[in-house]
Amino acid sequence: MKFNKQSYYRFIQLEKSLAGNSVEAYERDINRYEKFLNDQGIEKFDRVEEEHVSAFIRALRKLELSPKSIARNISAIKGLHKFLVGEKRVKFDPTQNIELPKKGKHLPDVLSIEEIDRILDAADPSSPTATKFVWRDRAILETLYATGMRVSELTGLTLTNILEEQQLVRVFGKGSKERLVPIGEFALKWINEYKRRLRTSLASGKRSNDAVFLNFRGAPISRVSIWQIVSDYTHRAGIKKEIHPHTFRHSFATHLLEGGADLRSVQEMLGHADISTTQIYTHIDREHLKQQHKQFHPRA
Repeated sequence: MKFNKQSYYRFIQLEKSLAGNSVEAYERDINRYEKFLNDQGIEKFDRVEEEHVSAFIRALRKLELSPKSIARNISAIKGLHKFLVGEKRVKFDPTQNIELPKKGKHLPDVLSIEEIDRILDAADPSSPTATKFVWRDRAILETLYATGMRVSELTGLTLTNILEEQQLVRVFGKGSKERLVPIGEFALKWINEYKRRLRTSLASGKRSNDAVFLNFRGAPISRVSIWQIVSDYTHRAGIKKEIHPHTFRHSFATHLLEGGADLRSVQEMLGHADISTTQIYTHIDREHLKQQHKQFHPRA
């Protein structure tokens, strides 16, 4: 498979406005595809036929990957062959008749307001077992719920992105698209407490790059650390669900809609390019209403 794959990765990064994490996922998908073809004795892309692509998709299903991962793999392969044809490296695109699987409507897990409160309260600085990092952890949890940010957006949040007087944060989402999101006084209060009690000392090593949330070395906190923080306090709150940072984003959107917010406003706060992506939360809202009806209506 002799061609400069980096040129393809640069192409999809520009063409699809993908973030670094998404490009890395595409790289893994293409490497898996290449290995599969090599195992089939195919060492040049101009020898790939539709039956090889179909066999690869069947192999993906045997790996029990999620439908989303399989769809991304297929998208990566289709994009690769289209790129090779466009670059005149091959004459034929064996994926032109391969369709992307239709995405089913998957309703994400959502926490109730009471469960959110329990997780937030678990990060209690007055607890005898609390460490000094509880100030940072509480600020992170409050910010996730107050803004609905993605984890990558939270790790990239800088001090200059916080517009405290306007109670807004400047968020840079997928494709480096900028949006302004309300943050509210509770999250701001915890961020300020964290800055006063902990961040100043953490940032003394000058490795912070102006990031709001820092690890114990004073460097910007990682995505993995935020996942661990969410998991730890969920466990402390006695909640058995499998919760991750994105659950706070789902809960943020659902609670806004349940409270009467309009869909366009929620779309803007989440940074969704297409409102159909936001509409999944209306399905969650309807499920909530149906459950309430079933539970409380005497004829349900």
